[in-house]
Amino acid sequence: MGGSALDVGRAAYRENRWNDAVAELELADRDAVTTPLDLENLATAAFLVGRAADGLDWLARAHEAFLADGDDVAAIRCAAWLGMMLSDLGDHARSGGWFARAERLVDASDEPDADHGFLRVPHGLQALYSGDAEGAERIFREAELRARRAGDADIAALAGLGIGQSRIMLGDLGAGMRLLDEVMVAVTTGELSPEASGIAYCALLQSCRLAFDLRRAQEWTRALDRWCAARPDLIVFTGQCHAHRAALFLAHGAWAEAEAAADEAMQRSARGDHDGIFASAYLRGEVHRLRGEDAAAEASYEAAARTGFEPQPGLALLRLAQGDSATARRMILAAADRLDPSERRVLLPAVVEIELVAGEVAGARGAADELVAFSRSESMPLVDALAESAESAVLLAEGDAEGALAASRRAWVRWRELEVPFEAARSRVLAARCIRASGDEASAAMELDAARAIFEELGAAPGFAVAWPPVTAPDGLSPREVEVLRLVAAGHSNREIAAALYLSEKTIERHLSNIFGKLGLTSRSAATAYAFRHGLAD
Repeated sequence: MGGSALDVGRAAYRENRWNDAVAELELADRDAVTTPLDLENLATAAFLVGRAADGLDWLARAHEAFLADGDDVAAIRCAAWLGMMLSDLGDHARSGGWFARAERLVDASDEPDADHGFLRVPHGLQALYSGDAEGAERIFREAELRARRAGDADIAALAGLGIGQSRIMLGDLGAGMRLLDEVMVAVTTGELSPEASGIAYCALLQSCRLAFDLRRAQEWTRALDRWCAARPDLIVFTGQCHAHRAALFLAHGAWAEAEAAADEAMQRSARGDHDGIFASAYLRGEVHRLRGEDAAAEASYEAAARTGFEPQPGLALLRLAQGDSATARRMILAAADRLDPSERRVLLPAVVEIELVAGEVAGARGAADELVAFSRSESMPLVDALAESAESAVLLAEGDAEGALAASRRAWVRWRELEVPFEAARSRVLAARCIRASGDEASAAMELDAARAIFEELGAAPGFAVAWPPVTAPDGLSPREVEVLRLVAAGHSNREIAAALYLSEKTIERHLSNIFGKLGLTSRSAATAYAFRHGLAD
């Protein structure tokens, strides 16, 4: 009976039927017929189906069994994986203990490169995360050399990922992404274990985000979808897989699909793929923010923050939409200051937007120039579109409506080619502002109507659909305050404005108090007159 379970379990493991593998190999283990390799495979299958605690126990037993058989290399491998898994779970004390045990065994071993370079990988990651990309690359290259010498494809791939990520952090995006693509060749040809393959997919897609490489992200997300679909029992990595899909749906304007994918990512993450929790919660927050559902967005960002990562730039942009530009600015600048250059770039478009609303044109110019320089050094469609959009908004704030109009037109073309409708519509709003500055109200209205149609089709927040307010709103008004002022000028009550903007009446009262204070007004009729004088009323 035990032998039968062992044979079935081994076959299930080879065929990626992880739940069957766990059930049968666990049964065989009870009958004491498993080998150390069977225990290691049982641990791997348990990790893949979300049973991390059981996986850790079985991997520790596999380590001891390999030691008893005199297979030091396999024992070191198990100890190193235990260190990696525990570190990923946040259990740094036990992680350090297993790494120390692995290093002691390496020192005691007569075999050169007994760890196959595995123990260099966490040191490389530590250097990378601390911002020492050059040091990290040296460590990863040493690990790769040892792994290739030992013929260990998994460790060579992990080291290759680290080299590619180091090159990206150093600003060499082209070389970094090519190195990651090379690792993915090993994944697609089936040379790597499931754990290494899943790590490679997720690292590549994270790097695509840092490189603003939307098209590469689309291609590899489709590949990850196929890889996960071929392993229906898989839990680990699938939360991240659905989160990547949600991000692409969000960019391409399929917000209902993005929300559904984020929900699926959250469910998968709760079942064992804890690395997907932040992304799933954050992306739900983004969908709610863009729809104007402030309370739901707030709750989602809070859930994301509980993972230990900052939900930026989404939370800062939510504060901006709520009329609190000071807090938004404080948040986004603090977050940008804490990040290395490769991560900081992701925040630059939000920095430009928030700085302009706060009236800090010089700060917006600095962030826009940084984006433009990035675009010139690594020309990619998404980077170019972001740079053109930022440049257009800043030029308009600086008084160069003609230059801003040309930049907004170029941005619109790029966003349309990338099939990112929300940003394309924002570019048309920028164009309308530029045209309005020349006095051509009719042409400006046509641009705004085109943008409004897209916002309404997407289900964007009413403030976008009505007509996105000028970035440089007069007299220090925030975008949300301009939205409220427009609706006041249209004759709506506080209750009606609250319903239109999905806010509470108390929040509307606070916005009105801010508006009256900034403009030195005391009545709704005076505010209405102001709105008409400044072209803020439809």
